[in-house]
Amino acid sequence: MLSNQIAALFILSVPVACISWTFTHEEIFSEIHEYCVKSSEKSKSLIKKKFFYLLTCEYCFSHYITAIMLIITKYHLLFDDWKGYLIGGFSIVWIANIYMSIYARIRINLKKEKIEADIIEEEKNK
Repeated sequence: MLSNQIAALFILSVPVACISWTFTHEEIFSEIHEYCVKSSEKSKSLIKKKFFYLLTCEYCFSHYITAIMLIITKYHLLFDDWKGYLIGGFSIVWIANIYMSIYARIRINLKKEKIEADIIEEEKNK
């Protein structure tokens, strides 16, 4: 049923976004991320450069996570064959990246508010 597929699309996009963001931005994987960044910048092999770059970009990385999710869940959208997996996969990536963009915007706003509050507090203490 299409409504179930649409609901699954929005639900499956959450862990894809979460895993992709965490791996590419959060402190817990910072050493691996830094290694991948250095390897993508300094590698002499074009294939190695691109491989490591794909591990540093949340959009690119979300494709890998989506592929794993499709294998685990066998999720498809609109069609029951390979076309459904293809459409479902790109749809998950798209929704997951919308989620990550919203999350990034929220984090920026929270940081801005904290900086503004710190400035106001500092001025009060003068």
